[in-house]
Amino acid sequence: MADADRPVEENGDGIRFVLNGELVTIGDIEPTRSVLQYLREERRLTGTKEGCAEGDCGACTVVVAELQGDDLAMKAVNACIQFVPTLDGKALFTVEHLRQADGSLHPVQQALVDHHGSQCGFCTPGFVMSLWNVYNTHQAVGSQPDDAALRTALSGNLCRCTGYRPILEAGHAMFEPPAVALDQDELRAALQKVRRERMLSYSHGNASFHAPRSLAELTELRAELPEATILAGCTDIGLWVNKQFRDLGDIIYIGEVAELQAIRDDGETLWIGAGASLTDAYAALVRHYPEAREMWERFASVPIRNAGTLGGNVANGSPIGDSMPWLIAVGAKVALRSTQGVRTLLLEDLYLDYMKKDLAADEIVEAIEVPLPKPEQAFRTYKVAKRYDSDISAVCAAFSLTMDGDNIAEARIAFGGMAATPKRAGQCEQALVGKPWNEATAKAAKEALAEDYQPLSDMRASADNRLLSAQNLLQRFYLETRPVDPLPAEKLSVFAVEA
Repeated sequence: MADADRPVEENGDGIRFVLNGELVTIGDIEPTRSVLQYLREERRLTGTKEGCAEGDCGACTVVVAELQGDDLAMKAVNACIQFVPTLDGKALFTVEHLRQADGSLHPVQQALVDHHGSQCGFCTPGFVMSLWNVYNTHQAVGSQPDDAALRTALSGNLCRCTGYRPILEAGHAMFEPPAVALDQDELRAALQKVRRERMLSYSHGNASFHAPRSLAELTELRAELPEATILAGCTDIGLWVNKQFRDLGDIIYIGEVAELQAIRDDGETLWIGAGASLTDAYAALVRHYPEAREMWERFASVPIRNAGTLGGNVANGSPIGDSMPWLIAVGAKVALRSTQGVRTLLLEDLYLDYMKKDLAADEIVEAIEVPLPKPEQAFRTYKVAKRYDSDISAVCAAFSLTMDGDNIAEARIAFGGMAATPKRAGQCEQALVGKPWNEATAKAAKEALAEDYQPLSDMRASADNRLLSAQNLLQRFYLETRPVDPLPAEKLSVFAVEA
């Protein structure tokens, strides 16, 4: 056991969690120490690899378990961009945990051996852990994943050797041997022992880490520490530390605030707490906006979506973030909370300039409020990137038209990657409102886009390419949503079938 670790004591201080079945407390570690660094350098659990240190390659994939109420939730995440204090009250599993008592391989590992799913082997532990999470999930419900589900689960794991086919074959074959079930009752009992009832406040040197457990605690703490870094999923802030070597100072972690995990549907608005994961948020959103399903699939990777939050994506406000354009297009609002109460803005009004927001020092993003679609509304969102999976957009487009008979009553069009902020296309919208939705109107709206944006050239696309892509996406939206006149009766008779 490392010097920084000691057995958990009842109500003991420090960061308490379960590591591969062992209860530990960490009493002396930097708040920004990554889980990957801790595992490799202090626990000597070197099966977890460092490839990119930015959550892209999946070589560091681990599985985190926690209690959500009485339910047990397990998710694959990237250890390289998770801070150790966020493990408090949870359980962490690494590839070393899969070794069986008799020294044999777990069915996941054996399937990869049998189907030649590993060559250089560097990425293999990450694949193993992603597949192990799939294995446990499907064993619990007595089903097996189809090929599409496996591909989605492995979207965050990159391999330069095998071409993926043998890994996918192993993903199916791992269910063939007798099941090796995870003892969920034992895991629940262990999690109960490390469950914390009050706020974790942890200090090391000049930095501190606070994990409030209620919205009231969070807003009071934010008022006391207005310069503190607000941490949600760590999928972006982790890179500030790993790649930019930034000193975060005091950290306020919102991942334990129960109110911010909630997702509510009142029949008119979908209320998504800022702490709800991207996985849970998009699952709720696509039930109402099925047109966003492809965006959900292409938004980063499963481990990133499991850790990241929709509130964090919105609060970060990156001009190339994939959520904001389509949320703006459907008229979403953002709720900002402080000790003084709640302030609500249209989402597009939150963004003032590049990475600048209308957010007071003592305010936090509480929720995103998404209006539910109306029958007369046509909506689409599209992403253009160099890779289909797990890539940053060159252009992200979103279109929403509300029809009044044959004419367009309201147009909301927004783009990411075209300006310093996620931004609506005002000139394009004006070219649409009051007009019939036909080819001439679409052509005029495409021309108006050139007045809305002066995009930049960078490694992802040139300015000309971005503008052309934006115009072509509008054309695609027109082709997918244009009115289709019914065929005349004499043409319909061609398809008639005699009784």
